[in-house]
This record gives sequence, structure tokens and C-alpha cells, in this order.
Amino acid sequence: MIGEWIAALFAAFVIDPVEADIRQRLEEMQAPVQVVAQVGDCLRTTGPMLVDRASGDLWWAATTAISVTTGLTSPAELLDAENPACAPIAGYLISADAEA
Repeated sequence: MIGEWIAALFAAFVIDPVEADIRQRLEEMQAPVQVVAQVGDCLRTTGPMLVDRASGDLWWAATTAISVTTGLTSPAELLDAENPACAPIAGYLISADAEA
């Protein structure tokens, strides 16, 4: 019960804002439309894994939510670069973070 509640909060306060932030950053970087379109596919596969982890590890969920909210953790760090749907997105974001 509590795990489901934590998972719902994590999705609302981390996954949804991360998706919006990633889309915005990619559009600002003028990434190809195909890469921006992959954000939804990436988070549909990576999002449930993150939510499962959050519901099972409350400390990780809390620290990750705070880190993402305050900007200490980049959204790119939450993406699974091994996931074919996320690799191009993670590559663009990581290269942008390295240049900043």
C-alpha cells in the first residue's frame, strides 16, 4: 500500500517533470525531431523501472526526487543509456551537460 503511494508520488514529482524537462532541453538544443519523439518511448520503458525501484527503495526515491528537483541530478542520469529508445536522448543530454 505505502509502496504504491510512493510510486505514484515518484511518478508525479519525478517522472512527469523529467519528461517535460528532457523535451524542453532537446528542443532548445534543436535536436532532430526523431530524438525528441523518442522521449515518450524511452520513459514508457524506463519509467516503470524507476517507479518499481522507488516503491522498493524509499530512501532512493526520496533522495532522487530531491536531487532532481534541486538540479543536483540531471534528468539524463535517470535514463537507461543501454535502452535503445533512450540512448540517443541520453547522448544529447550528456553532451550538453559536458559543454555547460
